[in-house]
Amino acid sequence: MRKVESMEKKQPARKKPTQRGYILEVPLDASQIEDGGAAGERLKVVVRDGDGTLASQTVKLSTQGKGLAKFDFRARPAGLTVYVGPADAEDEELTGLQTLKVDVTDRLWVGRRRLELAPMVIHPYYWHWWLHWCRTFVVRGRIVCPDGSPVPAAEVSAYDVDWFWWWCNRQFVGSAVTDLDGNFELSFRWCCGWWPWWWWHRRLWEIDPLLLKKIKPVLERYPELEFDRVGHQPSLRVFSKILDRPDLELAKPLNGRNLAALETMREGLIERLPRIPELAELRVWPWWPWRPWWDCTPDLIFKVTQDCGEGEIVILEEGFADTRWNVPNPMSVNLTVSDDACCAEIPVGGGHCLTFTNICSIPIDDVGGNTAAPPTLIDGYAIGDRPFAGRVNLRKHAEDMTGVDYYELEVDDGSGAGWQPLPPGGVMNFRRRWLRWNSATMTFERGSVPFNFDFKDGHLVVESREHFEIHGPFSDWVPGPGASRVWTSNAFLVAPLDSTKFADDTFTFRVRGYQMDASGHLILPGEVLKICGTTIENWVMVTFDNRLRNDPAHPAGHPCGPGTIHLCTTEPDTDFVQVIVNGSVVDPCGVVDATTGTLEIVFDATDPDNHLHAFSLRAHWGENLAHNLLSLPSASLSKEGTTLFLGPNYTAARADGAPRPHWGGGRYRLTVDMAEAFPEPCCYLLRLRAWKRTIVGCQHDDYDHSNRSEYTLGVGVCPPLMQIEVPELEAEFQEGPIPRRVFETRNEPRG
Repeated sequence: MRKVESMEKKQPARKKPTQRGYILEVPLDASQIEDGGAAGERLKVVVRDGDGTLASQTVKLSTQGKGLAKFDFRARPAGLTVYVGPADAEDEELTGLQTLKVDVTDRLWVGRRRLELAPMVIHPYYWHWWLHWCRTFVVRGRIVCPDGSPVPAAEVSAYDVDWFWWWCNRQFVGSAVTDLDGNFELSFRWCCGWWPWWWWHRRLWEIDPLLLKKIKPVLERYPELEFDRVGHQPSLRVFSKILDRPDLELAKPLNGRNLAALETMREGLIERLPRIPELAELRVWPWWPWRPWWDCTPDLIFKVTQDCGEGEIVILEEGFADTRWNVPNPMSVNLTVSDDACCAEIPVGGGHCLTFTNICSIPIDDVGGNTAAPPTLIDGYAIGDRPFAGRVNLRKHAEDMTGVDYYELEVDDGSGAGWQPLPPGGVMNFRRRWLRWNSATMTFERGSVPFNFDFKDGHLVVESREHFEIHGPFSDWVPGPGASRVWTSNAFLVAPLDSTKFADDTFTFRVRGYQMDASGHLILPGEVLKICGTTIENWVMVTFDNRLRNDPAHPAGHPCGPGTIHLCTTEPDTDFVQVIVNGSVVDPCGVVDATTGTLEIVFDATDPDNHLHAFSLRAHWGENLAHNLLSLPSASLSKEGTTLFLGPNYTAARADGAPRPHWGGGRYRLTVDMAEAFPEPCCYLLRLRAWKRTIVGCQHDDYDHSNRSEYTLGVGVCPPLMQIEVPELEAEFQEGPIPRRVFETRNEPRG
């Protein structure tokens, strides 16, 4: 029988798959760690190729403390570096820290696709070092305004600070945003043991003005120390003269690669420099050792910014002097920001009452005539006998005005007419800003509400904040901690007064509260609210003193207005009456030859309302040179004419007998030696300036109502007069000799 062959094709035998990639095996050996402390722990292995690309694996060690990491490469790798460190380290961190590493050269791959390295032995030194190498620090704190109220929605940024000589850098480490109660918590990862070049590469340097101000005066006490030029970036060139090394290498800025020379350089400098404890206290190199890449605990300063609805502003920025050295973990901090911050104005439980607390930001106890103000203060004047001008804010305590739907202000001008409505325009409309945390979007929302004074039933009233919170469009006003919406401005503002609508005088104000009936009308006659906790009617006393900017009574004798630096106002007024050198009057732009003798300046510094604060008289010359003529050793100030009291300030006038709160200045004569007033031949600018005591627009730190006059003259800028004698000449066409004549000239005679 014929054998029939199978129609099926025979299947070829399967071949072993060909290895097309490259495999790197990295054995780990932590068996040296005592007491089996490495068993079950995790390590990270990072491989960086020649292009800088990173790959990593986390390896769990066996009970014997051993493990293996494997890396696959499609093409034969070139120029690999292998790093080993703790598992919580970031890949990039491992490449910059001083840890275990090995270089894998190209020749090791010749003729092979699988490469197993010799075991990387983990020495106990590295194992224990890794425990402190990279840690997570936590900073918790609270941001408050100067009055202690919380600062919401502010961004708090933490910086590690380092300085070398007077160059400083701030390294951002983390930030957080405060909640509605001003609380925040931020965390950041901090590592140490960097390669110096790696640490330096991530730092931006600049000269710190405050640090320079601390160091320079100390060095000036040692004139024998000669330092070289200073640039914007850190350099050892500043020490080249002390080390007697004017080489170019020393002149190069520090760049991370030459940091190794610092320790050797420090030894040489310490031998040549005097001991200066102040600079060692400031941690200034070379008096203080400097290896910040080994600093395992950060040194922190803080910066706080906030957006109050008109763009982000800085409300706190700390400098090197505020550094918190070697901060604990966790760390707690309370930061007080500037007055520019928006504070959370949170009401507290109160009653059907009102207590005035502030005129502008000044407590009413510091304004004469008010509750608890000492009797030494003048009625309506702030400490320093200062009246008010412009916008004047009246603020109340944080109690709620329970049951007060609308309120108005009344005024008593002291004339005997009793309580009257405010004059038209005497009170100004205002807005209150709010801040809300939206838990759905996890963002802050901002807004504002207008509070306008309008006539209702014949009374100029405004809705109370308390009534708006209950009956307004928002339903989430929850007073106290945990609120979802808070006021950030003007929550306790009763009213801003426009003091220009009142005469310059002392006034008393009070608040009358009203309830509204079901039909929307005020329930009259209303009620004068009591001071909280008392049966006394509320009131506040304040003195106004505004000035007329374009005063038609301004004297015509000295220019003012456009094209001048002098304001056309007499509140205050300034004027140079005469400038006299050695008995001769010098006109403006005049020139005097004398550089010795006596200078007399007669001038006016006046305020017709008798609220002058001070005047100054300075001389300016050359480039950026100036001094106060009134404080020179030979200076003598005297009164002229009917002037009653001396200056140059209110304190001096008081000492001379001026009655509080009145000092209006007057006409004065300054007498001073010419050589002191004008120390070198030059053209001089005399600047006379005067200020009123008025608190303008609630800016109580400034003296905004001021005026000035200026006067120029040249002193010793021309050569002295010389006499030249012309000899007698015989005249050819007239009888007798030409008379001898003497000429005066300022030029040097020719030969």
